[in-house]
Amino acid sequence: MLVNAKEALKKAKEGKYAIGQFNINNLEWTKSILLAAEECKSPVILGVSEGAGKYMTGFKTVASMVSAMVEDLKITVPVILHLDHGSYEGAKAAIEAGFSSVMFDGSHYGIEENIEKTKEMIALANSKGVSVEAEVGAIGGEEDGVVGNGEVADPNECKMIADLGVDMLAAGIGNIHGKYPENWTGLNFDVLADIEKATSPMPLVLHGGTGIPSDMIKKAISLGVSKINVNTECQIAFAEATRKYIEDGKDLEGKGFDPRKLLAPGAAAIKATVIEKMELFGSVNKA
Repeated sequence: MLVNAKEALKKAKEGKYAIGQFNINNLEWTKSILLAAEECKSPVILGVSEGAGKYMTGFKTVASMVSAMVEDLKITVPVILHLDHGSYEGAKAAIEAGFSSVMFDGSHYGIEENIEKTKEMIALANSKGVSVEAEVGAIGGEEDGVVGNGEVADPNECKMIADLGVDMLAAGIGNIHGKYPENWTGLNFDVLADIEKATSPMPLVLHGGTGIPSDMIKKAISLGVSKINVNTECQIAFAEATRKYIEDGKDLEGKGFDPRKLLAPGAAAIKATVIEKMELFGSVNKA
């Protein structure tokens, strides 16, 4: 059974740990992440971008697949199916399809329009028992066609959005999607502290978790971050393991590759990556 993120994030905020959001792209990714969560006894958030949802044929298919896998794999930990960086119409569609949580990314609107659309989304989500994530200050880099310039959020604007009643807030503090460049100056902890002070007890979200040093991750958690998104690191691990399998020439036998064997090393790499992150985030044995 899927659950929304409210209770799990409340416990994470109080317990000074973070729940990992790991984006899914197919059955193998989903299975690996669920098995890692069960092994770690950790709550988990499965993130789905609009592009990934379309790739997997639609939000309804994704919701049905995840729900069935949770049942068939006998997963006992809290599982949240979450739309990542959703548009206004995309978030409404995900709610209708059975997602238990959505992110409405209104960061590219002016603050007044962001507030108005977020209020509408909260009302709809609350009527369906779905949790809502909002964003202030665009996250840097590009993810699934959504481009952000790495703005640093205004704590006063964060408070305005938090006061609407969202369940979690993503605020730009110098974090970016994808790999971090060598000249990256790090997270802005002064701004994060101001945002935490203005929005507490709202759980905060850190996007772009790949490549942020462990000490920065731990400090961000100590300053109110209760959800951390990881995608690129899983993509890299999956691609490297699959590439090595192909280059090693395994499973040829003149018949071509068995797709189940071909994807197995990548799936194992994702599971290992997720377990490593859950340990770093402190969510092990917190289910």
